[in-house]
Amino acid sequence: MTEPGTTGTSRSGEFDAPPLRRLRYFHGQMLGARDFQREQEYYREKLRLRMRCLLGYGVVCGLHVEPVPRDDDDCPSDTAGESAPPEESGLSGESALPEESTEAGGAEPAERTRRRAKVAITPGLAVDCDGNEVVVRGGCVIDLWKALPPHERDTDTVWVGVEYAERPVEPTRAVYNDACADTPDCEFGWTEECHRVRVTGCEPPADERCDTCCTPCGHKTLWLARIDCVDWHEPVRRDRIHMNVRRPFGRHLPTVITGVNWIHGHTYTIDEAKDLLGTHDEDGGLVVRFSADVRSDTLRPGVVELQVIEGGSGRNASTWYMGGTFAEPDAETGGECDEFTREFRYRQTTRETLQDGDRVLITVRAAFILDRCCRPVDGTHVGGRVPTIDAGATPAAAHGGCHLPPSGIGPWTSGTGAGGDVFESWFFVKER
Repeated sequence: MTEPGTTGTSRSGEFDAPPLRRLRYFHGQMLGARDFQREQEYYREKLRLRMRCLLGYGVVCGLHVEPVPRDDDDCPSDTAGESAPPEESGLSGESALPEESTEAGGAEPAERTRRRAKVAITPGLAVDCDGNEVVVRGGCVIDLWKALPPHERDTDTVWVGVEYAERPVEPTRAVYNDACADTPDCEFGWTEECHRVRVTGCEPPADERCDTCCTPCGHKTLWLARIDCVDWHEPVRRDRIHMNVRRPFGRHLPTVITGVNWIHGHTYTIDEAKDLLGTHDEDGGLVVRFSADVRSDTLRPGVVELQVIEGGSGRNASTWYMGGTFAEPDAETGGECDEFTREFRYRQTTRETLQDGDRVLITVRAAFILDRCCRPVDGTHVGGRVPTIDAGATPAAAHGGCHLPPSGIGPWTSGTGAGGDVFESWFFVKER
């Protein structure tokens, strides 16, 4: 039984919530600024607790990272906007060298030494892992070189993110000084909730917690994008901005299928299909790759099924099942003692022969594949758009239509957020 005024926090301190005490009014009570501040904090903490424990955290909408065109690179590179001032934000100041100066040796022209590596964050809303709403109302432009800490500037890969911040505003003259404290004549009357931009050259750690409700939060910054191959003197190219590092809003980050080694709906020759299925080659087989580790012991017979639907000019639509087995995981993809893996290879073990016009239907029962947190893989093959491994091509992209998922953040993966379901795909076989 817990004491009155406590939240039932265990002695080990695993539940990250302070005691919740609300103000109790009575006749003749004398209240000071501290009492009203604590009452305000009580309701704010209740909202944060409800947000992070019931709903989760991550990007709710917007907050896309976009390149700043060369024509617009004279716009002010202001990381504040609504964010905290530079001295409070932790962002680095001006470069040690003037913008017009040259590097060592002075061989480069002034135009080349001018830094143009800038990106813009669009307006949007996010919730951090403490339950604070991070609101970016008007967007902002970031000069990556200025925002990057000086000791991290020896890299060409950076991460851009935002975090919750506060700052006092509207100075107000106090009627009288507090007799119990040394206070100035002027006090700030309001606290403005804002955001702070973060840029780093060190890869941020992933949040590997299975339950984000009770355990303490160590990821205050919401990372929005990774930018590769940054040329500080040229505008950032759109294809070098990868926003799949951002966390969508929710309590859990589902494991999804991020790639397969065949092209969905594609037509292969009989020999190509045999190589793909590993009919005669132990190094062959169908490969499925995941966004996070999955348990190797859940890759059991029946999870993957190959069905051949016969075609051709004669009688068709007869079906038969092709035998197969999971290959041993590679050393670089297997986890500790092969307990976990990021991908599997499924190879044909029987000697049935494919015919001209056949269709090979691939079924992966994702609800039976569990990740590190023992949650099922979110395997719905939405639109048949999971990209091909290494090639990076999204199937059917050449036919127009939806090139990006509904979130606007690519590349496509499996999943709808519900978890489980069945991943289905197929390819066709022709004699030539």
